Amino acid sequence: MSALVGTRRMVRLILRRDRFVMPLWIVLIGLLPASLASGTRDLYPTLAQQEQYAQTAGTNPTFLALYGPLHASGIGGLVAQRVGFFPVVLAVISILTVVRHTRTEEDAGRRELLGSTVLGRQAGLAAALLVTVCANLVFGLVMAAGLVGAGLPATGSYAVGFGCALGGCVFAALAGLAAQLTEGAGAARAIALGALGAAFVLRVAGDVGGPDSGAAWLSWLSPIGWSHAVRAYGDERWWIFGLAAAVTVVLAVAAAALSARRDLGAGILPARLGPAQASPRLSGAFGLAWRLHRGLLLGWTITLALLGVVYGGVADGVRDMMDGSPQLKEMFQRMGGQSAIVDATLAAMLGTIGLIAAAYAVQAALRMRAEETSGRAEPVLATAVGRVTWVGSHLVFALLGPTVALAAAGVTAGLAHGANADDVGGQLPRVLAGAMVQLPAVWVLAGVAMALVGLAPRLAAASWAVFAAFLLVGQVGVLLGLSQKVLDLSPFTHIPRLPGGHASATPLLWLTLIAAVLVVAGLVGIRRRDVPVG
Repeated sequence: MSALVGTRRMVRLILRRDRFVMPLWIVLIGLLPASLASGTRDLYPTLAQQEQYAQTAGTNPTFLALYGPLHASGIGGLVAQRVGFFPVVLAVISILTVVRHTRTEEDAGRRELLGSTVLGRQAGLAAALLVTVCANLVFGLVMAAGLVGAGLPATGSYAVGFGCALGGCVFAALAGLAAQLTEGAGAARAIALGALGAAFVLRVAGDVGGPDSGAAWLSWLSPIGWSHAVRAYGDERWWIFGLAAAVTVVLAVAAAALSARRDLGAGILPARLGPAQASPRLSGAFGLAWRLHRGLLLGWTITLALLGVVYGGVADGVRDMMDGSPQLKEMFQRMGGQSAIVDATLAAMLGTIGLIAAAYAVQAALRMRAEETSGRAEPVLATAVGRVTWVGSHLVFALLGPTVALAAAGVTAGLAHGANADDVGGQLPRVLAGAMVQLPAVWVLAGVAMALVGLAPRLAAASWAVFAAFLLVGQVGVLLGLSQKVLDLSPFTHIPRLPGGHASATPLLWLTLIAAVLVVAGLVGIRRRDVPVG
């Protein structure tokens, strides 16, 4: 029997399961740049203003770190730069989709059940990769069509659309490879998301110094950097798509080869054998949760700390960019507060770090659902461990883990910015406060995940859709001209813009209360429903 027998039926199954979520993110995210083009045209209506933007934002380290390089001075080039975070969003969606339809299926036992029918060994992996890659390509078409409809040149529109899809395709194949290495979906997601974090840091490190810097080659090590290197609306580099396609194929072939060598339910990397007798630290639910979460905590903390170094190091460079550009000055003040431009820039960067920390909070909160679906929660709950204790052991990391990661980012950003300003003692507390003030909004995301796990466990993965919605509102909501009511749906809209802004405890208390209500609702749901729920 061929290893690919049944692939078409598996594709149909995946499309049926994702028939609501997949079209939603393809259409909604794909059409956002068209609205962004209209907002950018209103912000920079004349060619002189567009040229001025190109001379400043296109060379300033701050904008290069936030959005990536600028390759053209027209509206198309400005839009292409502002959607510089879209490849990261697509990469996250692709990783979650592939792992869900490969490793998660094995953990739940459904892959073994399907394998007892006429189904080839590689059919599940092939179908997951095929659907995810095609979804990214359709996304590229939707984005390109929207930009052409907004009056932008077709060539550049297709370049930016498929350039964004490029990152999703590469990381879909990488997720397929990660799913073969480990014995659990959580570890596979951690490996793939960790690689994405490293790729983003490499992209930032390579771009902040400009194309003539000695570190520019670092961005070529990152698939996220390749998306920017396409140079949409400039001198397009179409050969980069060939590079991305080749890497995607190599990763997919490697994943298939490893899949053929391992047993169903096992991983290429063998589980490390523990000691003959368990450590006393594993005698309780919290000790077990520490063992499950420690790698995730370390990885996210290191990633945010590195981002803190980069963002803190380039924040002071925004001063030069503001000279003679009242439009940029107004935009940054709207993004980051009403005080000094550097403080507003730091506030905007720390807001981005807060959003990334929210992704960690969601992943940590969903770990208890992964333990449930894999069958590992039931034996634990069969002991003297109660449900509240079990849930609480995971919530500690969903709530306090982001606290540690944000503190690390605040410290490194404060040290880097303070060193540039020759005022470490004065700047470190201010920047650290700007990082820690993000916590209530981060906790709201953890609360959403917890509520879904408890009340609607089959929809727990929708926590990522909520996170994506908040991410998009925060990044492009103002430029899209969204009403304040829509902007207020995101908890990050209510966070005081520190350093430099007005600090108020009222919104922080309300957000904390909302997070607490969501957590309690999820806890009540878990206490009243069956465990596990497939």
